[in-house]
Amino acid sequence: MSDLDLWPIGNCQVSGLIDKRGGLVWGCIPRVDGDPAFCALLNGDNQDAGVWRFELDGQISATQEYIRNTPILVTRLKAADGSVVEVLDFCPRYEGKGRMYRPVAIGRIIRPIAGNPRIKVILRPMKNYGAKLAEMTNGTNHIRYLVGDQGLRLSTDAPVGYIMEGRTFRIEGDTHFFLGPDEPFVGNLREEIRRMEQSTRSYWQQWVRGLATPFEWQDEVIRCAITLKLCQHEETGAIVAALTTSIPEHDGSERNWDYRFCWIRDSYYTVQALNRLGALDVLEKYLGYLRNIVDGAKGGQIQPLYSVMGESELDETTAAYLAGYRGMGPVRKGNAAYKQIQHDCYGQIVLPTVQGFVDKRLLRLADDTDFANLEEVGEMAWKMHDQPDAGLWEFRTRQEVHTYSAVMSWAACDRLAGTAEYLGKDDRAQLWRERADAIRDTIEGSAWVEGSSDGGAGHYKASFETDYLDASLLQMIDLRFLRPDDPRFQSTFAAIEKELRRGEHMLRYATEDDFGAPETAFNVCTFWLIEALHLAGRSEEARGLFETMLGHRTGSGMLSEDLDWKTGELWGNFPQTYSLVGIINCAGLLSKPWSEVR
Repeated sequence: MSDLDLWPIGNCQVSGLIDKRGGLVWGCIPRVDGDPAFCALLNGDNQDAGVWRFELDGQISATQEYIRNTPILVTRLKAADGSVVEVLDFCPRYEGKGRMYRPVAIGRIIRPIAGNPRIKVILRPMKNYGAKLAEMTNGTNHIRYLVGDQGLRLSTDAPVGYIMEGRTFRIEGDTHFFLGPDEPFVGNLREEIRRMEQSTRSYWQQWVRGLATPFEWQDEVIRCAITLKLCQHEETGAIVAALTTSIPEHDGSERNWDYRFCWIRDSYYTVQALNRLGALDVLEKYLGYLRNIVDGAKGGQIQPLYSVMGESELDETTAAYLAGYRGMGPVRKGNAAYKQIQHDCYGQIVLPTVQGFVDKRLLRLADDTDFANLEEVGEMAWKMHDQPDAGLWEFRTRQEVHTYSAVMSWAACDRLAGTAEYLGKDDRAQLWRERADAIRDTIEGSAWVEGSSDGGAGHYKASFETDYLDASLLQMIDLRFLRPDDPRFQSTFAAIEKELRRGEHMLRYATEDDFGAPETAFNVCTFWLIEALHLAGRSEEARGLFETMLGHRTGSGMLSEDLDWKTGELWGNFPQTYSLVGIINCAGLLSKPWSEVR
C-alpha cells in the first residue's frame, strides 16, 4: 500500500519521489506540472506501471539516507542470502560552460556491496496521465520511451535486452543508468555519470555552506531548505506549493487538489523562510517571476496562483486512468482556485518585493520604475481591503471579508510607506501611511468582538461578517499588525487555542466548509501555534510541541500538508512547502543562540 514515506530528489527543473523500496513512484515530464511519466504513487494497486525500480532477488529489507547536505539518495537493499546492493539516485545540477546544467534527467548507479546479488530492472513509464505504458524502441546501449513530444532515452551499461524483457540478472560491478532527453549520450557513460554525481554533490554542499542556520536542529533545517529549493522551477523563479497532486487531506475526503503550481501566498512564506537563512538565490529568482506576474496584470487583479511558466488559466480536470492514492480518487490536474478572488495576494507580492529596494547583497537592486509598478499592486490592496473574497483557505462556495486578507492589505500599504520613506519619496510615504492607518481602523471596527458581560475577553474574528475563528489570526504578529504583548492578541490567542487546538495539533478552522467539517490538523497551523506559545512566554511547551512535530516527519525529514491528530498519519500533498517553512521558522525562533556554543 502506498504511503508518504517518500524521498524527494531533483535539480530545480525536474523532480522525483523515491519510495521506501527504492522505486521512483512519482515524477513529471518535462517539469513539475507536466505529465507524470512515473505515477505509481497515484496508480492504486497497479504498482508495476509508472515506476522505475530495482528488484533485488530475495529482498528482505531496505534502508535509505541522503548523502550529507545534498538531495542525493542512497538506498541499500538486502536479500535473505546476505547479498546487498546500493542504489544512488540524483538529478544532475552543477555549473558548467557559464550556465547551470539541470537537464530533465535522472541518474542512477547500482553497486553490489556483498554476496552475489541478482536484480530485475522494472522501468515502465506511462503517458497521458496513466492512460497507457510508453512505447519502447531500443538501440545497442539505450532504450527510447515515447513520453511527451520528444520522449526519454535510457543510456546504460546494463544489458538492454534484460531490461526490456524484465529478466533477472546478476550484477557484478557498478552499473549506470541515465534517463534523460532523447539524444545520444556524449562521452564515456561510466565516467560521465560519476562526474555528474560528484559535481552535483559539490554544488549542493557548497550551497548549504552558505546558509545561516540556527544552532539547534541544523540537520532538520538544512533538509527543509534543500527541499524548498527543489520546489523552485529555476527557469522562471516560480515556487510550487508541493511536488504532487491529489493526495487527499484525509481518508476518502475527495479533498484532492493539484498543488504543482505557484501560489503567491505559499511562495511568500517560502522565500521568507529561506531569506531568514540567507538563501538569496531563491528570492532573486522569485522576484523576477513576480515582476513578470505584475507586468502581465497591468495594474489589475492578481490571481492567487499561476503555472510555473506564468500561465493564468489552469483549468481543473480529472485523470480518468489513475485510481488515485490508495485508490482514493479523483486525480486532478489543474486547479480551479485560479478563478478565485483572494485579496491577501497583494500583500504577499509587496512584502517580499520591498526587500529588493534595500538589500545591497542582491545582484539587481529595484529602481523607481519597479516602485511605480509595485504601487499598482498596492492600489489593488487599498481598493480591495474591505471587499469579500474566498480567503486564504480557498472556500469554493462562499465569500466574506476575511480578516487575514484585510491585514495583508494593511501590510502592503505599511511596507510601501516604509519603502517610500527609505527612497526619499515623502509624499508617497504619507499617502501609503494614511491608507495603512485607514485599513487598520476598518479592521479594528469590523473584526474585533467585544468581551461578553460575564467577563469573557474580546478577540478578533476570522471575517467581518461572521463570528468564527481561524488559525490565520495568529499571523497578526508575524505581519507586525500587533505586538505579542498586546492584550488583544493574547485574548485572541486564548480563544483560538480553546476553539482549534486538538491536543498537540491545530486545525485551520473548526466550522464546516464546502466538504464538511475538517478531520485532520493543518501542519503549518500547528507551527503557528508553536510560535504563538513561545511569544506568549510558554517556551518549554513550545519546544515540546516542536519536537513532537519533528517526530512526525518521514524518514526523509519531510512533512505533508495535513496530519491525523488521533493516529499521527500524514495526509495531503507532499512535500508541502508550508510545513517545511514551519520547521525552519520554529527552529530559528526556539533555538539557543550560537553564542552558547561551548
